[in-house]
Amino acid sequence: MAWWETVLVAFGLAMDAFAVSVCKGVIMRKAAWKNGLLIGFVFGVFQFAMPVAGYFLGSTFSSYVTEFDHWIAFGLLLAIGIKMLVESFRADHEACDLSLKATELLGLGVATSIDALAVGLSLSFLETDILAASAVIGVITFGLSFFGFILGRRIGSFIRRRAGFFGGLILIFIGVRILFEHLAD
Repeated sequence: MAWWETVLVAFGLAMDAFAVSVCKGVIMRKAAWKNGLLIGFVFGVFQFAMPVAGYFLGSTFSSYVTEFDHWIAFGLLLAIGIKMLVESFRADHEACDLSLKATELLGLGVATSIDALAVGLSLSFLETDILAASAVIGVITFGLSFFGFILGRRIGSFIRRRAGFFGGLILIFIGVRILFEHLAD
Protein backbone atom coordinates (compact mmCIF):
# COMPACT_ATOMS: atom_id res chain seq x y z
CA MET A 1 0.00 0.00 0.00
CA ALA A 2 1.37 3.42 -0.97
CA TRP A 3 1.93 6.02 1.77
CA TRP A 4 -0.82 8.27 0.45
CA GLU A 5 -3.27 5.37 0.50
CA THR A 6 -2.34 4.74 4.12
CA VAL A 7 -2.99 8.41 4.94
CA LEU A 8 -6.39 8.29 3.23
CA VAL A 9 -7.31 5.11 5.09
CA ALA A 10 -6.17 6.75 8.33
CA PHE A 11 -8.39 9.79 7.77
CA GLY A 12 -11.33 7.56 6.91
CA LEU A 13 -10.85 5.44 10.02
CA ALA A 14 -10.41 8.53 12.23
CA MET A 15 -13.71 10.16 11.27
CA ASP A 16 -15.78 8.29 13.86
CA ALA A 17 -13.28 9.14 16.59
CA PHE A 18 -13.32 12.77 15.43
CA ALA A 19 -17.12 12.95 15.65
CA VAL A 20 -17.16 11.36 19.10
CA SER A 21 -14.43 13.77 20.24
CA VAL A 22 -16.50 16.74 19.07
CA CYS A 23 -19.41 15.36 21.11
CA LYS A 24 -17.25 14.97 24.20
CA GLY A 25 -15.93 18.52 23.81
CA VAL A 26 -19.47 19.86 23.47
CA ILE A 27 -20.85 18.15 26.58
CA MET A 28 -17.95 18.60 28.99
CA ARG A 29 -18.27 21.74 31.07
CA LYS A 30 -14.85 21.49 32.65
CA ALA A 31 -12.96 20.80 29.47
CA ALA A 32 -9.23 21.25 29.55
CA TRP A 33 -6.48 20.59 27.08
CA LYS A 34 -5.49 17.53 29.08
CA ASN A 35 -8.97 16.04 28.51
CA GLY A 36 -8.57 16.52 24.77
CA LEU A 37 -5.12 14.97 24.92
CA LEU A 38 -6.48 12.01 26.91
CA ILE A 39 -9.31 11.42 24.44
CA GLY A 40 -6.93 11.75 21.50
CA PHE A 41 -4.47 9.37 23.16
CA VAL A 42 -7.08 6.69 23.90
CA PHE A 43 -8.58 6.84 20.41
CA GLY A 44 -5.12 6.96 18.81
CA VAL A 45 -3.96 3.91 20.78
CA PHE A 46 -7.05 1.92 19.81
CA GLN A 47 -6.74 2.95 16.16
CA PHE A 48 -3.08 1.87 16.28
CA ALA A 49 -3.68 -1.42 18.08
CA MET A 50 -6.73 -2.70 16.21
CA PRO A 51 -5.12 -2.90 12.75
CA VAL A 52 -2.12 -4.64 14.31
CA ALA A 53 -4.42 -7.14 16.03
CA GLY A 54 -6.41 -7.61 12.82
CA TYR A 55 -3.26 -8.12 10.81
CA PHE A 56 -2.07 -10.88 13.10
CA LEU A 57 -5.46 -12.56 13.21
CA GLY A 58 -5.08 -12.88 9.46
CA SER A 59 -7.45 -14.55 7.09
CA THR A 60 -8.27 -17.42 9.46
CA PHE A 61 -10.74 -15.35 11.47
CA SER A 62 -11.64 -12.64 8.95
CA SER A 63 -15.04 -14.09 8.11
CA TYR A 64 -16.03 -14.11 11.79
CA VAL A 65 -14.92 -10.55 12.49
CA THR A 66 -16.25 -8.95 9.31
CA GLU A 67 -19.61 -10.62 9.84
CA PHE A 68 -20.09 -8.98 13.26
CA ASP A 69 -17.89 -5.87 13.43
CA HIS A 70 -20.70 -3.57 12.39
CA TRP A 71 -23.09 -5.06 14.97
CA ILE A 72 -20.56 -4.59 17.76
CA ALA A 73 -19.85 -0.98 16.79
CA PHE A 74 -23.58 -0.29 16.32
CA GLY A 75 -24.47 -1.79 19.70
CA LEU A 76 -21.79 0.10 21.62
CA LEU A 77 -22.56 3.45 19.98
CA LEU A 78 -26.32 2.93 20.34
CA ALA A 79 -26.00 2.13 24.05
CA ILE A 80 -23.77 5.12 24.76
CA GLY A 81 -25.93 7.39 22.58
CA ILE A 82 -29.16 6.35 24.31
CA LYS A 83 -27.51 6.89 27.70
CA MET A 84 -26.56 10.42 26.62
CA LEU A 85 -30.09 11.11 25.33
CA VAL A 86 -31.68 9.96 28.58
CA GLU A 87 -29.26 12.01 30.66
CA SER A 88 -29.95 15.12 28.57
CA PHE A 89 -33.58 15.09 29.76
CA ARG A 90 -32.78 14.89 33.47
CA ALA A 91 -33.89 17.86 35.54
CA ASP A 92 -30.36 18.65 36.66
CA HIS A 93 -28.20 19.32 33.67
CA GLU A 94 -25.12 18.05 35.46
CA ALA A 95 -25.95 14.78 33.72
CA CYS A 96 -24.68 16.37 30.52
CA ASP A 97 -21.34 17.06 32.13
CA LEU A 98 -19.91 13.63 31.43
CA SER A 99 -16.65 12.69 33.03
CA LEU A 100 -13.91 10.79 31.33
CA LYS A 101 -14.55 7.46 33.01
CA ALA A 102 -12.15 4.74 31.94
CA THR A 103 -14.97 2.33 31.07
CA GLU A 104 -16.69 4.88 28.85
CA LEU A 105 -13.46 5.85 27.10
CA LEU A 106 -12.55 2.21 26.54
CA GLY A 107 -16.02 1.48 25.16
CA LEU A 108 -15.81 4.45 22.81
CA GLY A 109 -12.27 3.44 21.82
CA VAL A 110 -13.47 -0.03 20.86
CA ALA A 111 -16.62 1.23 19.13
CA THR A 112 -14.74 3.73 16.97
CA SER A 113 -11.96 1.31 16.04
CA ILE A 114 -13.79 -1.90 15.11
CA ASP A 115 -13.43 -0.96 11.44
CA ALA A 116 -9.68 -0.62 11.99
CA LEU A 117 -9.59 -4.27 13.03
CA ALA A 118 -11.18 -5.22 9.72
CA VAL A 119 -8.70 -2.99 7.86
CA GLY A 120 -5.87 -4.81 9.63
CA LEU A 121 -7.31 -8.12 8.47
CA SER A 122 -7.37 -6.89 4.88
CA LEU A 123 -3.83 -5.50 5.17
CA SER A 124 -2.60 -8.96 6.11
CA PHE A 125 -3.18 -9.97 2.48
CA LEU A 126 -1.27 -6.99 1.00
CA GLU A 127 2.28 -7.39 2.34
CA THR A 128 1.98 -4.10 4.21
CA ASP A 129 4.32 -2.84 6.91
CA ILE A 130 1.59 -3.02 9.53
CA LEU A 131 3.49 -1.16 12.26
CA ALA A 132 4.16 1.82 9.99
CA ALA A 133 0.59 1.84 8.66
CA SER A 134 -0.85 1.53 12.17
CA ALA A 135 1.41 4.31 13.44
CA VAL A 136 0.10 6.64 10.72
CA ILE A 137 -3.49 5.64 11.57
CA GLY A 138 -2.89 6.19 15.30
CA VAL A 139 -1.17 9.57 14.91
CA ILE A 140 -3.83 10.94 12.54
CA THR A 141 -6.59 9.69 14.84
CA PHE A 142 -4.90 11.31 17.83
CA GLY A 143 -4.60 14.65 16.01
CA LEU A 144 -8.15 14.67 14.67
CA SER A 145 -9.60 13.55 18.01
CA PHE A 146 -7.77 16.29 19.91
CA PHE A 147 -8.83 18.89 17.33
CA GLY A 148 -12.41 17.58 17.45
CA PHE A 149 -12.52 17.89 21.23
CA ILE A 150 -11.26 21.49 21.11
CA LEU A 151 -13.71 22.31 18.31
CA GLY A 152 -16.56 20.80 20.30
CA ARG A 153 -15.51 22.80 23.34
CA ARG A 154 -15.61 26.04 21.33
CA ILE A 155 -19.08 25.47 19.90
CA GLY A 156 -20.35 23.88 23.12
CA SER A 157 -20.89 27.18 24.91
CA PHE A 158 -23.66 27.95 22.40
CA ILE A 159 -25.55 24.69 22.72
CA ARG A 160 -24.72 23.45 26.22
CA ARG A 161 -28.33 22.89 27.33
CA ARG A 162 -29.05 20.17 24.76
CA ALA A 163 -25.50 19.11 23.99
CA GLY A 164 -25.99 15.67 25.53
CA PHE A 165 -29.06 15.20 23.37
CA PHE A 166 -27.23 16.15 20.18
CA GLY A 167 -24.15 14.17 21.16
CA GLY A 168 -26.32 11.10 21.75
CA LEU A 169 -28.02 11.56 18.39
CA ILE A 170 -24.66 11.84 16.67
CA LEU A 171 -23.38 8.66 18.30
CA ILE A 172 -26.54 6.79 17.33
CA PHE A 173 -26.23 8.15 13.79
CA ILE A 174 -22.62 6.94 13.56
CA GLY A 175 -23.67 3.50 14.80
CA VAL A 176 -26.55 3.30 12.30
CA ARG A 177 -24.25 4.49 9.49
CA ILE A 178 -21.71 1.79 10.30
CA LEU A 179 -24.47 -0.81 10.37
CA PHE A 180 -25.98 0.28 7.02
CA GLU A 181 -22.59 0.56 5.31
CA HIS A 182 -21.81 -3.02 6.20
CA LEU A 183 -25.25 -4.41 5.49
CA ALA A 184 -25.25 -2.74 2.05
CA ASP A 185 -22.05 -4.59 1.07
